[in-house]
Amino acid sequence: MARLLGVDIPDKKKIGISLRYIYGIGPSNALQILEKAGIDANLRTEKLADEQLSKIVAVIQQGGYVIEGDLRREIGLNLKRLIGIKSCRGSRHVKGLPVRGQRTQTNARTRKGPRKTVGVVRSKEAKTGKV
Repeated sequence: MARLLGVDIPDKKKIGISLRYIYGIGPSNALQILEKAGIDANLRTEKLADEQLSKIVAVIQQGGYVIEGDLRREIGLNLKRLIGIKSCRGSRHVKGLPVRGQRTQTNARTRKGPRKTVGVVRSKEAKTGKV
């Protein structure tokens, strides 16, 4: 496996796809990086030379792409800021509800988690027949 910026990227896939394994690099960014580095996006990762891999790393570092730990830290700080100023979005993040206006009466299971069935709790007197 090739290793770029501390991330293992798969050898058997095309380099245009393999770059997406780096957090913060999506399809369009991957193609831009390869275009700037002068590398064909259809080449397999295992067939790249070390100099080509170092070109890719140089383009990523000089291009101002925010990736991996820096991006995760930035997103976390943005969430803390929203929570700190008690905004609507921040409170929805804290409660684990959808943030962008989706309905919650039905659906929203990804955000809310699995259903919690609410059962009826009966008193002991109800079981014996005393009311």
